[in-house]
Amino acid sequence: MPASTVTVRSHRPAPRRLNWRRAIAWTLLALAIAVSVLPFYWVLRTALSSNHALAANSANLLPADFSLGAFERVFGLQSPAQAVAEGGSGASINFWQYLANSLVFTGTTTICAVFFSSMAAYAFARLRWKGRNAVFSLFLGTMLVPPIFTALPNFLLVKNLGLLNTMLGLVLPYLFMTPFAIFFMRQFFLNMSREVEEAAMLDGARHWRIFFQIVLPNAAAPIATLALLTFMGQWNEYFWPLLVGSDESTRVLTVGLGVFKSQSPQGAPDWSGLMAATLVSALPVLILFAAFGKRIVNSIGFNGTK
Repeated sequence: MPASTVTVRSHRPAPRRLNWRRAIAWTLLALAIAVSVLPFYWVLRTALSSNHALAANSANLLPADFSLGAFERVFGLQSPAQAVAEGGSGASINFWQYLANSLVFTGTTTICAVFFSSMAAYAFARLRWKGRNAVFSLFLGTMLVPPIFTALPNFLLVKNLGLLNTMLGLVLPYLFMTPFAIFFMRQFFLNMSREVEEAAMLDGARHWRIFFQIVLPNAAAPIATLALLTFMGQWNEYFWPLLVGSDESTRVLTVGLGVFKSQSPQGAPDWSGLMAATLVSALPVLILFAAFGKRIVNSIGFNGTK
């Protein structure tokens, strides 16, 4: 008798139906990403274009007459005659001095503001003293005051101290603490476990030792997030450095960009050079955000546990 045959039916998965809600969500997300990335791409496209070809190719998505002359003008690698020939002003721009000033200004204010704000936040979160809540509410209330209201008093104070066009006068208003930084760190300290601190107190440790050896190591993530946010804000600061640091020795990159724009030949801005300078000045912030952006997102909802 013939052997019995067994038929095997293939079970193919049924085709998935198109989820219109998901498709619409992904489409909107792609549009949002495109809208966010397009300005950065346009800055890069303009920086890689020749000034003389920009007007004739204003709608072209690719660089018009590809050239690196704009970056050469920013870094001072072109002679005045070459800069004028490519649509620049021919004026010398001390880019590296401006970059060094920005790094000193931003680095100093970031380190000091984060350190002193962490100390103040620890005092508001852990120490018990009369009027603590009232003082904290007063600190939070200063967040409602626009910075322009304090610019003139700070300027008069720095001027009377003889600190105009000095790096100390530039960093002085940002040197200690900010209300947002205190609030940010205080919320973390309030949610930290007190058991280790109480055990350290039983062993005779005082608040200074507890703060530096226990609290700060456990607060590394929010401190890094706060430092990055402070660095980004200070790097983009313009109005105060313009008031105090107008001299070449204290001029920062944001003010230098304004000077670069004002040095325009025949009233026409050097768009390629300006976009190249803008791109170079934004690179440190873009690199930091790309490297530590995930930490910022993860630290927004931290709960202080480890």
